[in-house]
Formats: sequence, structure tokens, C-alpha cells
Amino acid sequence: MINWLKFKYFYFVFSFFILLLGVVGIWKWGFVLGIDFSGGVLAEYKIEGNLSTEAVKSEIEGKLSVSVFSILPVKGTSNYIFKLAGLPFEKKDELTSVISSVSNAKVELVKYEEVGPSIGPELIKKTIYAIVLGSFFILLLLAKQFKEIKYGVCAILAMLHDSMVLLGSFSWLGHFFGAEVDFLFVTALLTTLSFSVHDTIVVYDRIREITRREVGGFESIANRALTETMVRSLNNSFTIVFMLVAMILLGGATIRWFAIALLIGTVSGTYSSPFVAVPLLVFYHKWKEKRRDF
Repeated sequence: MINWLKFKYFYFVFSFFILLLGVVGIWKWGFVLGIDFSGGVLAEYKIEGNLSTEAVKSEIEGKLSVSVFSILPVKGTSNYIFKLAGLPFEKKDELTSVISSVSNAKVELVKYEEVGPSIGPELIKKTIYAIVLGSFFILLLLAKQFKEIKYGVCAILAMLHDSMVLLGSFSWLGHFFGAEVDFLFVTALLTTLSFSVHDTIVVYDRIREITRREVGGFESIANRALTETMVRSLNNSFTIVFMLVAMILLGGATIRWFAIALLIGTVSGTYSSPFVAVPLLVFYHKWKEKRRDF
């Protein structure tokens, strides 16, 4: 049996360092908000020729004084989708002119529409309320199933760890690579929460089963549970990772950041279940034992 918990302090230090980087990124740069949050203009152009997206973005922002969220190619066509901050409809010809001058190619406007924010402040508040309410019910459910509240508390802490890792990662990715926080990112965040709790419950259930059958130290039982579930957990995660890598490489620019968000969430969830949730459970158990002794 491998003594996984021998390095539990290292796991906590590593997680603290990753979370600290995320908090620094969020505090310093915030997020690059997509059109779903801020609203703006969605314009699709057919461009027959090579297009330097960086050059076009720089020229649009310089000449029209408007922020460019993204310029995404439409797979299988010569079309590009431009996501911009609010640009008056009467300036669409100026936009077309700027793109034509930079690309030196025939440019045809296919679609131009003003888009309102589909994820307003009220919906963001409701999403936060839903996460808090969902966490509360998960806490109650795990406390009821495992007959002790410590399982629910530690699972929720590991779940919040994964959500902060994803949020912090996208702050850094947004600053250096222009990754947007949009409706798909919210979907990836909620999916990550559910994956994290599911993987943690598998390990906790094995700890409960071993505790019923055998007598021994709680840390030793947790180590055995980790050994018995590790291969299953890794195999399950690798199947998801392989699919997400394929989506990142072949899925096109439209869903690339969504797939990257899911990949980060999957890796973080796979790590946190054995190396955050279980060590937290062990520490919680030891703390309760010490209180009982007093």
C-alpha cells in the first residue's frame, strides 16, 4: 500500500501556492469579459485572402477607438467573426474599410448585429446564489449519507478549491492570451464543481466501507482507500482529458477556451479529490479526536 498521505503538507503548500497565484491574477488583472457579459457588436466578414488577426485588431482599436474582444475564423470557410465593444451601426462601413486596408483582400460583410449582455448582473447574482445553495444541499446530503458532517465540509472545501483554480487560471490566461470569460466559461465552471464532488464521493465511500469492515487508524484507512481508487480515478480522468485535448486541437477557435476551461477543471478535480479532500478529512478527524480527548 502506498503512503499517499506522507506528503500531505506538500499537497497543502502546493495548493496554497496555486490559489495565491490565482488571487494575485484576479486582483491585478481581473478577467477579460466576453460579449455575453458586456454586450457589443457581432460582425461576420467573408475575407478572401490571408488575415493577420493581431494587425487587424490593433488597427481597429487604434482608428475606431473600440475594444476588440476576439477575431475568430469560422472553420471550413473564409469567414471571420469579429466580437467588438459597442460600435454604432452607422460606423459599420468604417469597420469594413479598416479591415480591407489591413488585409489587402476582398472583404464582404455577411452579418452585423448589436448584441446585449445575455449574462447580466442579476443572472450572475442568481448563479452565485445557486452555487451557495447547491453547496449547502451537498453538505447536508453527504452529512446524511456518511453520518458525519466532516465529509460534507471537506468535500465542499475541495470543490471551492477547484473553482478558485479555474477562476485564477482564466485571469492569467485572459491577461497573456486573451481568454474570455463568457457563457461557455460559466458552463465549464459549474461542470467542474459537479465533477469535483463526484470524484471525492467515490474516495469517501471507499473510506466508509473500509472503516465498517476493519479496525485501524483513520489515516491508514484513508491511505488504503486512495490506493484502491487511484487507478480508477486516473483512468476515468484520462478518458476525459483525451477527449478535451482533441477538442482543443481540432474543435476550432469557437470552443477552444471552453475546452481548455474543462481541461483545467478536470485536472484540478482529479488532483483535489485524493490530495486535498482526503488530507482535509484526515486533519478534520484528528482535530475532532483531540477535542474529544480534552
